[in-house]
Amino acid sequence: MKLTNSVKAMLWMLGAVMSFTSMAIAGREMAVELDTFEIMMYRSMIGLIIVFIIARFTGTLSTITRKRFRLHFIRNVSHFIGQNLWFYAVAIIPFAQVFAFEFSTPIWVALLAPIFLAERLTKIRLLTVVIGFVGILIVAQPGTIVISSGVIAAALCAVAFAGAYIGTKLLSKTESITCIMFWLTAIQLALGIVCAAYDGDVAMPSLATLPLIVLVACAGLFAHFCITSALKLAPVMFVSPIDFLRLPIIALIGASFYNEAINAWVIVGAIIVFSSNLLNIWGENRAKVVS
Repeated sequence: MKLTNSVKAMLWMLGAVMSFTSMAIAGREMAVELDTFEIMMYRSMIGLIIVFIIARFTGTLSTITRKRFRLHFIRNVSHFIGQNLWFYAVAIIPFAQVFAFEFSTPIWVALLAPIFLAERLTKIRLLTVVIGFVGILIVAQPGTIVISSGVIAAALCAVAFAGAYIGTKLLSKTESITCIMFWLTAIQLALGIVCAAYDGDVAMPSLATLPLIVLVACAGLFAHFCITSALKLAPVMFVSPIDFLRLPIIALIGASFYNEAINAWVIVGAIIVFSSNLLNIWGENRAKVVS
């Protein structure tokens, strides 16, 4: 039976969902032995090798240039900060809360895009930002619980990821995917080495942890490949809601294996945040049709 493009896109997105989920679990397990800088260093080391091998076999090594190195560097500093905050958060607060905050990344993109991409802050975008922030406040629950360092890290990682997204959008106008991925892994490897070695003590991964590092490195690359493949087959309005499956899946894993309580307010807040993202996508599509 021949699969339709919609079914293929759904399967690619399920691959992305499972990749992001496995990254979170592996990140928490590694946190017992490695700090976030060490995780990023080893992950980037393996990722750089993978990117180099793929570029070698696809004949795209020649597309790696230093023409826009400054933007590559700024983009990857932002992503490095976001990823470190994300790994820190998944180690100390419930998985579902981390993912709920991560869903707020498009809200920050909507706020930053007029500044860095010269895009208009339309009424629809402004409305989605307001709705999204209501959802963020519900997830954080200020005034009802103590705002921990993990909650702050999860909230800030979304801002850093938004910066990285904007950097990627600017780079994609002139740079190849191979070039972007090469500098992603190379720059973050350098940053990881510097940050991991600042105290003069770099932990070596044990034999038990090594497969988890490989998993994180491969899952990160595979997740982005899955999303790209899905978007080529189906509209973003179809693809985007599938990503929300990450939340109930990770919430069930957290409850089953880590004794994490399923917080109804986190789920409600996440739904509001995600709904604001869908509203933003709908608004963008409507604007394109009108124009």
